[in-house]
Amino acid sequence: MRCLLDTHTAFWYFEDNAALSPKAKAVICDGTNEIFVSVVSAWEIAIKRSLGRENTKLCSTAELLDRIAASGFELLCLEPRHVRPVETLPYHHRDPFDRLLIATAIAEDMTFLSADENVPKYDVKWLW
Repeated sequence: MRCLLDTHTAFWYFEDNAALSPKAKAVICDGTNEIFVSVVSAWEIAIKRSLGRENTKLCSTAELLDRIAASGFELLCLEPRHVRPVETLPYHHRDPFDRLLIATAIAEDMTFLSADENVPKYDVKWLW
């Protein structure tokens, strides 16, 4: 299975946070699955940190990128095909980062791992 982690899902995994569902953790830890984190998540953290709204134990965007590399997860760069679905997504989210991550999962035909209760409202493969 090819899976895209929501930003909070990646943090919860790296922090071994109990908020990460057992099902999501099992999928992430299953070596037969391909796990991706989008560069959009790094961008989201950079923006939030610059606004003073970052509340994770991870101290920087650089540390997030280092953790992604060390984990063996694949960093997914933003491509034009990821942006296209945003235009037609319904407005269950106003957050541009969430919308772009969901659109990326749709464009890549990936399962999106997220605790966000709005995600199942979209036409995206979802697991939590």
